[in-house]
Amino acid sequence: MHSWALVFPFLLRLLAAALLFAAPARAATVDESPLQQQVRRFAATATPEQKATRVVVEVGTLDPRLRLAPCDEVQPYLPPNARMWGRTRIGVRCLRGPTRWSVFLPVTVKVFAKALVATRALPVGSTLVEGDLAQAEVDLAEEAAAALIRPELAVGRTLARPLDAGRSVRTTHLQPRQWFAAGDTVQVVAQGSGFSISGEGQALTPGNEGQPARIRTESGRILTAEPVGERRAEVKL
Repeated sequence: MHSWALVFPFLLRLLAAALLFAAPARAATVDESPLQQQVRRFAATATPEQKATRVVVEVGTLDPRLRLAPCDEVQPYLPPNARMWGRTRIGVRCLRGPTRWSVFLPVTVKVFAKALVATRALPVGSTLVEGDLAQAEVDLAEEAAAALIRPELAVGRTLARPLDAGRSVRTTHLQPRQWFAAGDTVQVVAQGSGFSISGEGQALTPGNEGQPARIRTESGRILTAEPVGERRAEVKL
């Protein structure tokens, strides 16, 4: 979504160059200042298509108690299940030296873009109106939940948890919508690669936003579908 599949290989090469520059053929240490400077310069120009986005990469420090053996070739890598988003980490390993070693370097990736924020403190149960929302630059990666960008996604929704003034509005701030109830007649759209088929069915379970619903089609087949709108559900094929 934020071009990290494209950015990450370049970031790895940049980190490798910075690490080798900081510790050529001697005890491997990380000179944080030049490393941070190079990573920030790269991140600022790595995603030119995201003109409204400012990316900040903060490189942490290794545990000062570590005493790493000399290394002639250091390779950064992405650990399993790690993402270049928010608080994460990059692995650094020695490929050529008297002793092989591997350590983790903490990294924080901040992605700033325009999104909705609360104009005032709002308690649980508040129904959002246009005056409660404004556009401001926020760190999209600060929380796991997605930040809401467009007002129509929030106006008329009810808060499931309180919002401080200036805080970005996330999907988890809003109570899930119920698009239909059990027993309702629902339009079901089956979508595949290059085609879609629609029909009607009866909801066997409530159609709550973000939760699958069971629907019996006119032929008697029972499907599991995703509620997506007023008395509407989709099945991905």
